[in-house]
Amino acid sequence: METEILYGEQTILTAKNMTFTDWKLKHFPEFIDAALNIKAACAIANYRAGLLSEEKKDAIVAACEELRLGKYRSQFIVDVFHGGGGIGINMNFNEVIANKAGHGVKAVDDVNMSQSTSDFCHTAMRVALIYSSRSLLRVLKHLSETVGEKIKEFEPYTTIARTCWQDGMQVPADSILIGLQMALDKKIETFESVISDLYWENMGYTVIGTGTGAPQEYKDEIEQALVDYLKLPLKITQRPYVHAQYPYDLVDVSSQIKMISGILAKFAKDVRILTSGPETGLHEWDIPAVQKGSSFFPGKVNPVVPEAMIQCDLLISCHDSVMQNALSMGEMHLNVWEELMGFLLLENVRWLRRAARKFDETCVSGIALNHEVIEKYANAGIPLIVKYKEEYGYERLSDRIKKEGLKEVVASLKENK
Repeated sequence: METEILYGEQTILTAKNMTFTDWKLKHFPEFIDAALNIKAACAIANYRAGLLSEEKKDAIVAACEELRLGKYRSQFIVDVFHGGGGIGINMNFNEVIANKAGHGVKAVDDVNMSQSTSDFCHTAMRVALIYSSRSLLRVLKHLSETVGEKIKEFEPYTTIARTCWQDGMQVPADSILIGLQMALDKKIETFESVISDLYWENMGYTVIGTGTGAPQEYKDEIEQALVDYLKLPLKITQRPYVHAQYPYDLVDVSSQIKMISGILAKFAKDVRILTSGPETGLHEWDIPAVQKGSSFFPGKVNPVVPEAMIQCDLLISCHDSVMQNALSMGEMHLNVWEELMGFLLLENVRWLRRAARKFDETCVSGIALNHEVIEKYANAGIPLIVKYKEEYGYERLSDRIKKEGLKEVVASLKENK
């Protein structure tokens, strides 16, 4: 069992004075991994610049690599939502790394050398989002493939469309699935595009974009050190004031997450409707009974997984709204709400990844057509009326339906067909 305490006074003070949500830094492994990688890369850049001894550089890098193994996650105790623009997060890392490194390594003078909280947290957040977005994209692409398999299954069959909750024309049974896959694939493409903006970092520009406090020798080395150590094509921005004042790249990513979540929630609502019944609803589709649907009704199959997907979307929408507001709350030379935005976004990515995977594996993959029902719907009255509209005219058919009734007109058309 881990007994070693590696954090120090500044971490303790942040935890004591500003904890209110219980969303601890230790609960965000992608951010921890990203931050440790960046601290190691900074040590390498400072060494290459002649600012840090080889012994201290090696000690910092070794500490970061050991901490990244996960054994010491409990040492990252600060609440991710706190005042000061993320200073408590940065100090938590500085103190833990320094105490793990030994060799006389100091938290601020060595681990935080040539950095500020602003450029460190800014970069760590974007790298964390790159990490987490990769796994989300894999889940979404797999879901699209699952939908594609269902399209092949449904393709030979026909059902009825509904608009404004009224009967419409005949429609291929896979039409809702085709719409879902096209929308999902388009948003995946857009999501990948906005993620590419996260590769621009502001390391070396310190607090507000001026670069004050970071020696030029370090600035000359940091981009290559990041690329070499993180194995990511990161680039240092040429627009540092924008990065300090307007973290709109996070909002762009959030908007895409919200839209993808909304697409899946819309489909989840369709699943609830299409599986309704079985005797008094539409019951065009069946879904797997993953658990008891009710503690009261025996044998009931409630759409619990689609409903979980819908709840995920509602929560993601709430976080996105906060992020939009936080962007506008940035004042003067620094948006101190960036960490709030970033951690809400990381949580949205995590929630969507989990919900979409469960939706895929326990619901979408098991959707089945109720053939008797869709055949009956496909041969209902309105689709037949639509077929004969061009032959008899819209007004003539409307008048007949008013006078004779829909069923009578349909029966007459079928008889004369």
